[in-house]
Amino acid sequence: MLIGELSRRTGVSARLLRYYEAQGVLDARRDPNGYRSYDEDAVITVRKVRALLNAGLSTEVIRVVLPCTRGEGPEFDWCADLRAIMDRELAAMDERIDGLQRSRGTLAGYLAKP
Repeated sequence: MLIGELSRRTGVSARLLRYYEAQGVLDARRDPNGYRSYDEDAVITVRKVRALLNAGLSTEVIRVVLPCTRGEGPEFDWCADLRAIMDRELAAMDERIDGLQRSRGTLAGYLAKP
């Protein structure tokens, strides 16, 4: 399928699909005319990428994690080092949340002063 059809079927812009390809999380082949062509499973791959992005993972991490996924959910096959990667990502996310809570407390303190 061409990029326009993949975009329509996934709700993801063609620009973003090209970005996913550049980041190594989506594969496309080139037709003789130079157009990108995607296999049918690209729809599921894009849905997985979107779900993993929504979970807060970067495309760099998704590139590593994606081969260990199945289904559209996605579900995970806990292949080598996957749990450690996910644990590190969760710890980093917790650190960002803690930092934001500290910043919020500081800002709220400023606003509480007359």
